[in-house]
Amino acid sequence: MKDIRFLAADGFPLHGHLYEGGGEGPAVLISSAAAVPDAIYRHFAAHLIDLGASKVLTYDYRGVARSEAPSHWKSRLNLKDWGVLDFPAAVDELRRLSGSRPMVGIGHSYGGVALGLSNRSASFERYALLASLSGYYRNTAQPCAMYAKMNLVGVPLTIPFGKLPKWGGLGEAVPGTIFRDWARWCRNPNFLFSDPAVPEAQNFQKVTIPLLSVGITDDVWGTPRAVESLLRRFDNASVLHEMWYSPASSDGAPIGHLGFFRKHQANKLWPAVTDWLLNAKVPDGAALRPEMRAA
Repeated sequence: MKDIRFLAADGFPLHGHLYEGGGEGPAVLISSAAAVPDAIYRHFAAHLIDLGASKVLTYDYRGVARSEAPSHWKSRLNLKDWGVLDFPAAVDELRRLSGSRPMVGIGHSYGGVALGLSNRSASFERYALLASLSGYYRNTAQPCAMYAKMNLVGVPLTIPFGKLPKWGGLGEAVPGTIFRDWARWCRNPNFLFSDPAVPEAQNFQKVTIPLLSVGITDDVWGTPRAVESLLRRFDNASVLHEMWYSPASSDGAPIGHLGFFRKHQANKLWPAVTDWLLNAKVPDGAALRPEMRAA
């Protein structure tokens, strides 16, 4: 593993980690959940290298963890730019580093949204959506608590601090403008798809590669309703398989929104997903979804 830095198209400096090995397999891009540092994915990335991936790239979105805004940066930081600018920059960096190797990807939560916004899905042979969802608060398992945490606590905190501090309870510190975008999307039944400031939402219709959606049954954010609401937007994907893990898949231990990537899941939850990423083997029990049309 080594630290790397690269620039988005607008010049914003992004930080990531590159994992390399002697394998002949695809290059893998891992795209983070909102307010989650790329270090969370280090064990999963190293495991992919052990299984034969040629290179794996993880990275922090602008304003999060080590991709903090430089002191001279004056432009507004927008949540959509994680998908519209940062994700494509990571794709380009991994392509530069891996040459002609096939590329596959896995997006955790927002990392699935980023694929849809990016207009870069054709760069991938296939892509896994891990706990990726539409964040409308009423689709969560705890709608009242989620609404209060984001709008009655989180949004007001961004006014005096200019950011949602880490102790605000939603992950790493997030710039205020980005968090307010996030809260606004989560108040809308159509999530980002009704935001006139996000015309890039139309790019979801351009995703035609094979997708694998992996849900977690005890994820308070990624309920079946929330996951379904996002998957409907990928209605032109050539193949879309869906599977769900429950705590029973992990010896009864809770998994939640972040638990899939914990190191102790290597022999429990990871094999089916890594085999699909690296070898295109459809997991046993993964349901092939019928054709879907966005509302």
